[in-house]
Parts: sequence; C-alpha cells; structure tokens
Amino acid sequence: MRPLMWFRTDLRVDDNTALHHAGKASDRGVIGVFAICPGQWDEHHWGGMKVDFVLRNVQALSEALARLNIPLLVIQTERFDALPQKLLQLARKHQCDALYFNREHEVNELRRDREVTDAFEQDGREAHAFTDQTILDLAQVRTGAGGWYTVFTPFKRKWCERFKDNGPLPAWPKPRRQAPTGLAPDTIPAAIESLPGHPRPELWPAGEQAARRRLQSFVNKRIERYHQTRDIPALEGTSALSPYLAAGVLSSRRCLTAALQANNGRVDSGRKGIAVWISELIWREFYRHILMGFPRVCMDRPFRVETDQLPWSHDERRFRAWCEGQTGFPIVDAGMRQLAETGWMHNRLRMVVAMFLTKDLFIDWRWGERHFLRHLVDGDFASNNGGWQWSASTGTDAAPYFRIFNPLSQSRRFDPDGEFTRRFVPELKDLPRETIHEPHAKWPGELDYPQPITDRSAARARVIEAFRHLSR
Repeated sequence: MRPLMWFRTDLRVDDNTALHHAGKASDRGVIGVFAICPGQWDEHHWGGMKVDFVLRNVQALSEALARLNIPLLVIQTERFDALPQKLLQLARKHQCDALYFNREHEVNELRRDREVTDAFEQDGREAHAFTDQTILDLAQVRTGAGGWYTVFTPFKRKWCERFKDNGPLPAWPKPRRQAPTGLAPDTIPAAIESLPGHPRPELWPAGEQAARRRLQSFVNKRIERYHQTRDIPALEGTSALSPYLAAGVLSSRRCLTAALQANNGRVDSGRKGIAVWISELIWREFYRHILMGFPRVCMDRPFRVETDQLPWSHDERRFRAWCEGQTGFPIVDAGMRQLAETGWMHNRLRMVVAMFLTKDLFIDWRWGERHFLRHLVDGDFASNNGGWQWSASTGTDAAPYFRIFNPLSQSRRFDPDGEFTRRFVPELKDLPRETIHEPHAKWPGELDYPQPITDRSAARARVIEAFRHLSR
C-alpha cells in the first residue's frame, strides 16, 4: 500500500490523524501533497497575510516530512473543481493506492471532498477521511432529541459530559521515519502573485516548534491569570495561538492536554484561568458544530433567517472609515489599526469593533466578516462567522439586539490608561488618560484626529427600532 496524504488545514506531523493512519497502512512509503488554489482562496477571502503564513508553514511541514523521508509534492489549480482529476493523476503517476485526508466542515470543502472521493473510488482506489479538527467527534455531541445545539451553555455541558465519559479523540505521535521513496519534495513558492500581502514573520514564526513553544510559554506563565488579563488589550494576556490552530500547525487536542496537565486533569473546574481558557477551546468546537448542523451560515446567510430582512446600511464612506481606523472613536480605531498592522486583533476588540460596525453604523455584518477574513492571519471561517453573527445579533447564541457595546465605556474599562490606544493611534499619544478615550469632548476640532462619524444615541435608537420591527 502506498498512501497519498493530502494536507490542508493540518500543516503538522504531530497529532495528525490522517497522517498517522496513512503511515500505519503504508508498506511502500507515504507521499504527501498540498494543493495551492489561488482563485478559490481569493473567493474565500484569504488575504496576503494568511497566504504568507500558510505558505511558510507548508515549507516548515515539507522540511519536517523530509526528515521522515516523506516527500511533499505541490499541485496548483485556480479552483477546487479541478482537484479531483489533479489528485487522481498524481496518484496514478506515483502508484498510490489510497488517499488519506482530514475532514473540513465548510460547504465548498465538503463538496470538494465528496467529488475527490468519488473520483478515487471510481478509479478503483480508496479514500479515507478522518475527524481531526476538533477535540471530540462533534457528530456525537447532540441534544437528547438527536438535534444540533444552538446555544453554547447546553452544548458545553454535553461536551463536558462526553469528554468525561469517553475522553478526547486520540492524540497521535508523529509517524516513524520510513524508507526513502526516491522522490524529492517540490519547491514551495514563497508568495502568490495574485494574493499579495505584507508578511510579519517576526510576529508569526512558522512551524510546529514555534507553535509548541508559544503554547508552553502561555501555560507556564500566563494561563492561571487568563480570566483576569484576557480582556486587557495592552497586556500579553491571551495565548495568541489562533493562527496556528487555524492553519492546523497545532492541534486543539495538544492545547487541551497542556491545559489539563496544569489543572490536575479538570476540564470545567479547578483553577479559574485554566477553566476559562478551556471554555474558549470549547467555543471553537461549538462554532464547528454549527457549521455541521446549519450549513446555511457558510452561504452568506444569517443563522436567524428572519434577520435577513433587516434594512442594513450600505454606506461605503463610513465602512471605509471603519476599515482604516478613522472613525473618531479611539478604541475602535486602535483595534482596526492593530488588525491592519499585525494581521491579528485582540478578542475583546473584535467584539467592540464588530458591534460598532453593525449596531452604531448599522452596516451589514457580512461586510465586516469579509474584511476580517481579508486581513486576519488567523482567518478561520467558523470562528469568524460565529463572532460576527454574535455581535450583529443574527446568529446562534447571539447578543440580545439591545445589548450594544459603548466604545467609550469599553475603552475606559479595558484600556484605562490609554496604553493600547496610544500604541496604535499615535495622534493621541500625548493626551492624558482622562481625555484619551473621548478626545473631542475637551478639544473639539483642535486635534489631528477625525471627528466621531456617528451620533451614538441616534444610532442606538435606529438599530433597536429595526430589530423590534422585525419581531412584530
């Protein structure tokens, strides 16, 4: 048996379910393949920062595989629809009997995988798919009636029950070194011309070792205070592991294992900071659960279908000001500029800026969702969509429509000294802490900084009325 191992959002050799099983089945050597699909990536709103991060991690993966004598080959096609034949041709060329891959849950990816599987089986070859993106098999986390959960708290309760009863999916060690295949790995392109971006390798180093070091540093130094520091953007209070999880450079199972070791094996009790961080891993599982049960969210549809009738604004001038961090609301602008400069945004600020766009500006949440995907190095469809629909009050387990974050109070509460704001809005760096949150209140028209682009009280009244009308 010679397996063809198809890597996608699982760019690692450690704890890679499909790779483990491919190695066990092989007697003539595993061959790896990665598909570059620029047109499809663009259609899925991948930005240059994410593309750069993925390609650097594919290079790191190729080097790790080479140490195991597994060559990583590269195929390129604009869109997914050409992949069945491309992969099949590769399998025929190298006499691969079977294809191994880990499942993905988005609609286009599911369709792609069905077509690839059909092509292999019609050609007399096997195709083996594995559950790998999640800690538990989410198809087994169901309501008493067998349905899909739509609220996080009962989902988490059932998730924890399943975990305590059965444990997580197995975490697999990297495969053993195999006999040389005689094939050389392909060259990994450093960039995709049609998807340019500004790389930040100093912020987001590539490879499994970098991811594991970041995880261990977080667990050793910060996880116990996570519940106290996670909402303060000026602090290094979060794990910053999301890019590595999104690209599959690190498995969520390894993250949970490290947390459990620090928490005496307890998943929903024990040290508060650790329990809260584990809860964030479960949120990640929840949003994948939603993709599986309600695929419409992958097709530009809100979870709450009635909210498709909301009369969203399509004000391109205000949207551009939001994108550029020029709204006149310092904490909003600081968050948006952090995104543009680093490819990442603190989670508290993701909620603040998303609610500002959808509630204060009443702009369609899908505009913001796409903008985030275009700029996030950790762009992950499930988590991004879930977060945006929560903020817009259109999704499952959404914020009530009348809950609207006040940027001023959020700024004063979570950046009280203005340290984070000064870092990303240098026009305000010399202002005292008392005025930096609302600078135009003291110096109207005197600063080289935009006036607020909306009247918050009028905006709040408008959005509440729109949602009330919807419920009549």
